[in-house]
Amino acid sequence: MADAADRPILIAGAGIGGLTAAIAIARAGFPVALIEQATRFAEVGAGLQLSPNASRVLIDLGLGAALARRATSPDALIVHRLDGGRELARMPISGASAAFGAPYWATLRADLQTALIDAARADRGISFLVGRKVEDVSVSNEGVTLRVRTSAGALETIEGRALIGADGLWSRVRNFVAPKAETRFANYEAWRALIPADAAPEAARRPITHLWIGREAHLVHYPVAGGRMINLVLVRPTEKPRDAAHRETWGDDGDRAALDHLMRRMGATARDLIAAAPNWQVWSLHDCAPLPLWTRGSVALLGDAAHPVLPFLAQGAALAIEDAAVLAQEMSRASENLPRALARYAARRMDRAARVQKASRANARAYHASGPIAWARNLIMARLDGQGMLDRHRWIYGWTPNA
Repeated sequence: MADAADRPILIAGAGIGGLTAAIAIARAGFPVALIEQATRFAEVGAGLQLSPNASRVLIDLGLGAALARRATSPDALIVHRLDGGRELARMPISGASAAFGAPYWATLRADLQTALIDAARADRGISFLVGRKVEDVSVSNEGVTLRVRTSAGALETIEGRALIGADGLWSRVRNFVAPKAETRFANYEAWRALIPADAAPEAARRPITHLWIGREAHLVHYPVAGGRMINLVLVRPTEKPRDAAHRETWGDDGDRAALDHLMRRMGATARDLIAAAPNWQVWSLHDCAPLPLWTRGSVALLGDAAHPVLPFLAQGAALAIEDAAVLAQEMSRASENLPRALARYAARRMDRAARVQKASRANARAYHASGPIAWARNLIMARLDGQGMLDRHRWIYGWTPNA
């Protein structure tokens, strides 16, 4: 092996979490090698929301201007009943910068990924190794050795000082760190679509995030791409996951006929939005119970590899970005003892991630409630003013890397 100082920090997975970690760790003075199974970078999913806890990290990494050009800043979150459209609650978002010290953005995943890739490629301390799938991990006193399979089918060995598993929901690195962890189907599927703003109802074009909730489904939509596109996410309960062949990609094509019975029960704006979507991509939703540990020696997990989170709190990408910031902090503080640094990173992150996972599952139950539970939910929302709703999210949005 090469001298320890010359060996890179290996990061498996060049998604949002892996890219953010690469930039943050390189800024902390470590050489980084990003290992990605795909041979090219393509959009995964459609839109996402970057609440202040995530945007502050990205701004601190110098990405603020690039993202601000591509993102939109919602004025508010409005919650409606899916059947009929009655407004239940309204939370102001436009004051996020003043309240939390960072903006609330809605953006395309592709735009965020592009900004991260541009920043990583501009950093001489970061190298990209694409078309390589992790097959095996081994750890010694000198560091980490990976066996990877190339897109051409050959086996390669890659050596590093430490390994960060940012390889997502179906993480292979997780199998090394926590081999008994089980990913579980959450009995929901997410339908995603993008439509041109000029094809959407006028109410949907305003800089507002809309959430429509009901027993059979919930729908979220908001403008992205500077207001030129509308991102739609419809989540509905289902008993069976989709074909396992699609589980590590962004789903399969959705047949809009499957939504016809839902559309008949919706308010006009939601119904018209769904009708305007040219096509849908569908993904079965999975998560897992909080892991007992995130690290094993010089190997650590990050993002969905460590804490798969359901999308009912819009915090999946944000948690991965938070992870990256804390990981880089701890590595810079204990650069001569990376196993200790990784353990301290995990200790700082595990409780928060588990709390977000739990809150997201609770939101899933609340959004799809019926009967007396739905009545109580609606009453609580009606009694909370906008500031009260915002205060309930303060523990999420107010997080900082030094908290």
